[in-house]
Amino acid sequence: MKRFSFDLPTCLSLVTVLGLLLAATGIWGPAGGHALLKWSGVTLVFLAGGVPTAWSALSSLYRQRILDIDLLMITAAVAAAVVGAAFEGAVLLTLFSVSTTLEHRALGRARRAVEALMALRPETASRKGADGAVVEIPASELVVGDVVILRPGARVPADGVIAHGRGGVDEANITGESMPVSKEPGQQVFEATINLDGVLEVVVSRTVADSTIARMIRLVTEAQEARAPSERFSAWFGQRYTVAVIVGAALAFIIFFLLGRDWEQALYRAATLLVTASPCAIVISAPAAILSALSAAARGGVLFKGGGAIETLAAVKTFAFDKTGTLTTGRATVNQIVASDGDEDGFLSLLAGVEAHSEHHIAAAILRETAARGLTGVAVTDVSAHPSAGILGRDSLGQVWAGNARMVSAMGATIDNPALTQLEEEARTVVYLGRGPKVLGAVTVADEARATSAPALQALRDSGVRKIVMLTGDRRPVALRIGGELGIAPEDIRAGMLPKDKVDAIGELARDGTVAFVGDGVNDAAALARADVGIAMGAAGSDVALQAADVALLSENMRKLAEAHHLARRTVSIIRQNFIFAIGAMLVLVTGGLFFNLPLPLAVIGHEGGTVLVVLNGLRLLSDRIRTPDPR
Repeated sequence: MKRFSFDLPTCLSLVTVLGLLLAATGIWGPAGGHALLKWSGVTLVFLAGGVPTAWSALSSLYRQRILDIDLLMITAAVAAAVVGAAFEGAVLLTLFSVSTTLEHRALGRARRAVEALMALRPETASRKGADGAVVEIPASELVVGDVVILRPGARVPADGVIAHGRGGVDEANITGESMPVSKEPGQQVFEATINLDGVLEVVVSRTVADSTIARMIRLVTEAQEARAPSERFSAWFGQRYTVAVIVGAALAFIIFFLLGRDWEQALYRAATLLVTASPCAIVISAPAAILSALSAAARGGVLFKGGGAIETLAAVKTFAFDKTGTLTTGRATVNQIVASDGDEDGFLSLLAGVEAHSEHHIAAAILRETAARGLTGVAVTDVSAHPSAGILGRDSLGQVWAGNARMVSAMGATIDNPALTQLEEEARTVVYLGRGPKVLGAVTVADEARATSAPALQALRDSGVRKIVMLTGDRRPVALRIGGELGIAPEDIRAGMLPKDKVDAIGELARDGTVAFVGDGVNDAAALARADVGIAMGAAGSDVALQAADVALLSENMRKLAEAHHLARRTVSIIRQNFIFAIGAMLVLVTGGLFFNLPLPLAVIGHEGGTVLVVLNGLRLLSDRIRTPDPR
């Protein structure tokens, strides 16, 4: 059971409750009550609930020139005391103090997502020295290049790359995925994930200060501080409306007095109006929902860069997707090798030497095939990349290049080998290798659609998304094969695109409404930035993805995208519910205060109760399904 913490606001609220009970006993206690008890209780409430509220209100007024809601409450309480309704003023201050404390504690549940992330971080690490000795040190002392030993059950102390060993790693803390991920040498592991079996040697690639967890903490913190449009509106409205309420209450006092009420009755009605017209519930409507959604998403492996990204994603009706590494696994395999001179091993070694300088998924497939054959890549220097075309470099014999048909054309080469020409007809990616204007051969590489892509796209369609488009630099036959498996219409598939073409395509789609682009965050940074909402897929450990995107899916599970879209739409719906309820409740209370002699205690209960209900409605998002691990 969680221990209840007694901070200063909580203690003051408890004192106001005690004071109110004391005052009530003095009024309605045995033998007709006791005046000393009544006034002792009322004084206690005004000291514990009124003085801190007044100090906060006057500080805001003096330092920031802001008239906040605290000023309305303290003014109403003082007015009640002046007209002889001190007990009603005590009721107001008590309920305001208690409701404010409940709001802070409730919203604190949302903010504790950051604390939960920090609690996952291991404090120590087993570092392996140059002499092979393993020493236990604080994780904060690890530096890039250190080798740490991970035994079964150990948490990863810092981001790194596996040097030796194989095993399953539980990444649920980072990605929200319930199933362990098999890891082997050369693959990344992230801080705070758990090594389930086997002994792993990991080379630290990021210090604790720059790790994935550290960046998640920074992003969640920044996101909770960044205001969404609805939050900015409620704050703007609250400031100006507070002034209007004070002016309105003053006018109401004058009007009631002129209509024949004595000054005490007129002031009492004006105090009631101050309470009923206070916009507490309206101001808290958006933050309660936004903070809860941000926290739920973070625990589910999705990072929103602020409430604005949530509200924009909810409005998206067109999704554009990169293909490789986004809709597909990105773990391609080499299917066929055609070497013009018949020497497949020599051809593959030279191709691997060129592709070793690329971080593309296709390059990784070629390097894996080379390693599987026991070959090593040829040394290639002076390498330069040609985006969406290929790579150019030099070996001991001169200039050498590798790439797609666009690269072939750029190098002035021609494909006159029938075996190579036939490869173009297959629904696979073709990578050519050449020297100057001569093509030395080619390989075909195939990538498969993610198992989660088809159900995720269907979930988006079911939620009302009108258009799903694939934008890829690959050849059209390859794009059609993957698109057909995922149910994407041929007319919505655009192939052979350069990075600039993707940006232009998103601009064209944006003319019909809000557009989201989903990419791997490395090759698609410009498109991510151009879209109304940029969504980086599998962004854990990727600096480019976290910087360029508005939303980062830390896992490679496409279902998380559909869940993030569902959460965004649900958040906007709850904000709308809160606004409607808050405004409706305020209108009812104001009407009662103006025309039906609504008692001040009842006005206080209606006002504070409505505020708490709005907060609780927003907190429902903390249990959204995005936090539920996928039982695949």
